[in-house]
Amino acid sequence: MDILLKEHYFHSLKVYYGYLPENSDSSEILLLDRKEDLNKIKARKFKRERGKDYYCYDLKIADNKINISTNYFVGIDWFWQNGKHTIQVEPKINSTVYKHFEQLISLENENLIDQVNANAEKNIFNNFYEKEVDCVAMLMEIISYPDVAKKTDQLLLIDWDSPQIKITQKQDLLTPFIIIRFLKILQDIVRKGLKKSYYKVQDNLKNRFKGKILTAENIKRNIFKNNFTDTLCEYQVFGENSIENRFLKKVFLFCVQYIENDFSYFKNKKNIEWVINYIRPVFENINDEINLNEIKNLKHNPFFKEYKEAIDMGHSILKKFSYNITKTTEQKIFTPPFWIDMPKMFELYIYAKLLKDNSNISATELNHQFSTYGNSLDFLICSGKTKIVVDAKYKLQYNYKIIHDDIRQVAGYARLKKVKSTPPIINDEEIACLIIYPNPDLQQDVSLNLENLLNENNEIKAYHKVYKIGIPLPLIKP
Repeated sequence: MDILLKEHYFHSLKVYYGYLPENSDSSEILLLDRKEDLNKIKARKFKRERGKDYYCYDLKIADNKINISTNYFVGIDWFWQNGKHTIQVEPKINSTVYKHFEQLISLENENLIDQVNANAEKNIFNNFYEKEVDCVAMLMEIISYPDVAKKTDQLLLIDWDSPQIKITQKQDLLTPFIIIRFLKILQDIVRKGLKKSYYKVQDNLKNRFKGKILTAENIKRNIFKNNFTDTLCEYQVFGENSIENRFLKKVFLFCVQYIENDFSYFKNKKNIEWVINYIRPVFENINDEINLNEIKNLKHNPFFKEYKEAIDMGHSILKKFSYNITKTTEQKIFTPPFWIDMPKMFELYIYAKLLKDNSNISATELNHQFSTYGNSLDFLICSGKTKIVVDAKYKLQYNYKIIHDDIRQVAGYARLKKVKSTPPIINDEEIACLIIYPNPDLQQDVSLNLENLLNENNEIKAYHKVYKIGIPLPLIKP
């Protein structure tokens, strides 16, 4: 049985043992062999951050009933390790949540709170205006900026040790992710220049020899065939056609083949072709013949630190396709369990967008993940005379109290002494606070240029110098 869910969604399963009742809805029933199996069902932990565990979804089990709440993460996994039941969370968001968030955050008449909350309860769970977020397009935007791209290792959790799950190409978010990350690392390597090193070659030399004579092979290839003037030798050459570069080219060809045959996440191939065309010429004179065992025991030069990451990522890609390039064209594929941290993805997307819309500022002026006294601000923008505490909210609440608790938390960050003392110093003034959130209903792009962020249209009326702005996300059109 496959449990197919969406972000910010609640689902309930009735548990039966041994057999199913007649006329039962299989999407709302979990069949187990024994009652003890119920205790084996555990939600996967994605990470532990600042003393708190973050799980890929929430589980509550009581009285032969399982309540599942999805929130922060999308991906696919075994619901429990029996090889039968899987759980998948798609990056589909309910735009009704964002409409009610905007309504509540702008509410000036507190007498309307109960009415608005009641409408939210009714509309959010009865009217689903679902839109699927294009995670690959978001990642493409993220990797366009080196300062942002280097933080993408925090986005993914992959369990290579668990049995793989059979899915369709359309369900496969993992492969585009690791391919884009690999191509970005490869682009950085190409920009710096391919590493040159000594590597062994074998050649049949005429009327001379060099390096070491391969006696046994030379006898078979030359002596038995009366080729007495030729000698098969092995010797070292200094150049770019090394083991590492041959391996990277092999993986690069896998990536190109996959992108050419993918019509789900790479429909607009122009977004990735420029990266491929940037990389391809550098590898024209590198061959892709390699014994994969040769790559395992390589020692990495710290000056070429990108090589280690690229080779590790390359192994993941080849492992994904069982080292067979023909499998890149298959419609049914296998994937290890994986999860993507969508709030972190949105945070990095905002990071890239701030750099894109403010070409005159640097990443250091944005102060991503500014930390003090156990607090971590998404951004502390310090540019010229501008100083703003920014919080990127991907998962929104529609409860009035929680919304305003979040606002007060952001405002509290602005009163931290370390924040106040970070230049530019704003004497006797409150530091402006900004909440950036996704609004999937917006039809056109919204600029995050610093000059436009703090205008009166964005101000939250109930607070002084607290602002909010919704931005559109790339969506997959049905």
